[in-house]
Amino acid sequence: MRVVVTGSAGRLGRSVVRGLTGAGHEVAAVDRVPTPEPAASEHLVDLADQAAVDALFAELRPDALVHLAGIAVPFSAPERDIIVTNTTLGYGVLAAAAAHGATRVLAASSPTILGYGIPSWRARYAPLDEAHPVSPWNAYALSKVVIEQEVAMFGRAAGADGPVFGAFRPCYVISPEEWQGALTQQGHTVAERLADPALAAVSLFNYVDARDAAAFVDTWLHAAPELPQGETFFVGAADAMATRPIAELWREYLPALGEAGDALTGDAPVFSVAKAESLLGWRPERRWRDELVADVPGTPEASATPTTTGAP
Repeated sequence: MRVVVTGSAGRLGRSVVRGLTGAGHEVAAVDRVPTPEPAASEHLVDLADQAAVDALFAELRPDALVHLAGIAVPFSAPERDIIVTNTTLGYGVLAAAAAHGATRVLAASSPTILGYGIPSWRARYAPLDEAHPVSPWNAYALSKVVIEQEVAMFGRAAGADGPVFGAFRPCYVISPEEWQGALTQQGHTVAERLADPALAAVSLFNYVDARDAAAFVDTWLHAAPELPQGETFFVGAADAMATRPIAELWREYLPALGEAGDALTGDAPVFSVAKAESLLGWRPERRWRDELVADVPGTPEASATPTTTGAP
């Protein structure tokens, strides 16, 4: 399958390109900046230039689009720039894909659309799933709501016999090098995130290995013809980014979760991926306990052995 991946140089994009290429797809990697070690043919394009976007899709005629490009971190740019950039890029590439024959279009959204992160937010239930109401409170989250609506709009216009449009909400993405000690999106390491629950509580202790997200994308591309238009999926790990059960942590670090958090025992995560498993047969394979190349204070492994930078 010929697949265009936008945002290919990003934290998630690099793994998606590698994963799709490894799965046998012919991938065209699209970004404004080059990737240090490209795994596919690269196309340097400013997606804000609609003429350039249309020309690219007319040239490539892809079977599928995976849209990851945009401003990826809340408050990393002025709020107006975030909403304008993300929603405009989303509309432009989705329109180009539909106009030039793509049969499958998948766009990245975000769990932040639920609205957590402000004192007034409360979870309706736990674990959280795709049916939970959304309450965006910043431009980044709002831009992702709009992108999901763009997906739904194009899906309605395409109808049952047209190209299939969908969206996914990847949890806090951990790229392979971050298991080795590279800084995460928030500017600290995974080990620091685990040692201090307050750091992971900001994103509700959620995460996903970028390679598992790439596997989800591949699974969705194959399943798309059988899916209803506009389906959205949470894509996260099968466990929480925490050394203790969420049931023991939420009162101190995540009171917005409420007493529903008491049900999250063991290593159960706050976000459910049951829908992806049910409709697609996809489940994440990687857990932080197996991937992290460091011991974390407070874990049984750390108490039994000295901290090391070697493989666990």
